Amino acid sequence: MSSSSYSRVQRSFLRYQHIFVFLAPLVFVTGVVLGAPTPAGSGVSYWLEFWWLFPAFLLGATIVNTVGISGSALFVPFLIFLFPLAASPLDPPTIVKVGLISEAFGLSSSSIAFIQYGLVDRRLAIALVGGAVPFVVAGALLSFVIPEPLFHALLAIALLAASYLLFKADLDHEAESEDGAEDTESAAVGSNAAADGGQTGLPDDPGKLGPAGVTTDETGTVTRVDREGGDYQYTREGYLRRFANYSIGGTFQGLAGFGVGELGIISMLGTKVPVRVAIGTNHIVVALTAVLASLVHVFGGGLVGGHSLSLASTPWNMVVFTVPATVTGGQIAPYVSNALSTSTIKAFVGGLFAVISLALFLMAFGGI
Repeated sequence: MSSSSYSRVQRSFLRYQHIFVFLAPLVFVTGVVLGAPTPAGSGVSYWLEFWWLFPAFLLGATIVNTVGISGSALFVPFLIFLFPLAASPLDPPTIVKVGLISEAFGLSSSSIAFIQYGLVDRRLAIALVGGAVPFVVAGALLSFVIPEPLFHALLAIALLAASYLLFKADLDHEAESEDGAEDTESAAVGSNAAADGGQTGLPDDPGKLGPAGVTTDETGTVTRVDREGGDYQYTREGYLRRFANYSIGGTFQGLAGFGVGELGIISMLGTKVPVRVAIGTNHIVVALTAVLASLVHVFGGGLVGGHSLSLASTPWNMVVFTVPATVTGGQIAPYVSNALSTSTIKAFVGGLFAVISLALFLMAFGGI
């Protein structure tokens, strides 16, 4: 396929991505209702039993996708702590299955949405995923020999550290970049690149909807424009610092299903990547590493006598509501992220990490 044909296909897909994204859960739910193995005598009451999971997972998916962290960071604590208050407690394999199926759809949805919005640095994402892969695999394999309480305790420590680093992080660089936009624009008046809105000096990508695009100058400074016309400037320097965080986060991602997103977002903010670009790019990293970790858990567990997925024991009446909810939340997230101020995102993410770490400490030491 020629580059021009590929560009047209990509442009068409992004333009109509909402249709493709929402068709996926529709096809999934239809297939589940018509063909999934369910308990004998299952009727309408069986399929509607957990309807209330839709608003719960919609809220959770919107939150985690807005801040660019793993869905399991909220879904797993919810299923462990809150779900039993309204229904029967779930065993760990079932929690893994529900979280895995739901997160896969939600991450795919939000990743596409952030790409369309123009908030994903794909070059940065590819480098980060490549660096995290061996640690994700190693962490997933270690999960079969390290006690579960130790998983929770280690991840709680990591999240507390991430919360502290986030509150200490200087996010003013985004405002400075915006203040300096006029100088950059004036210096590039003679440039041939212009955003769709007619602003000279800003990159334009006809494959995106509205003013959107990205250019990198000879000094390595990246200028990015999102679909709303907002522009961001940064460099891709700091690979070693990001590698350190993503290696630790990747290990936790393999061990417990989340961690790379939580620690990774800190490293990008610390290396002066604008917060919204960091969140969007982190989605690609989280999505790919989560899928990889899930595959190792599923197939690796079966080989060494650990946990494995069973279609017959899957609570299909739960996932028919959690999947559409996570897909919808993934599509809403870019708009929520763009609407919130940087300080609001910073405070919310830091507080969220602290709350989750407390819950994980309680799980690790038997407090709950």
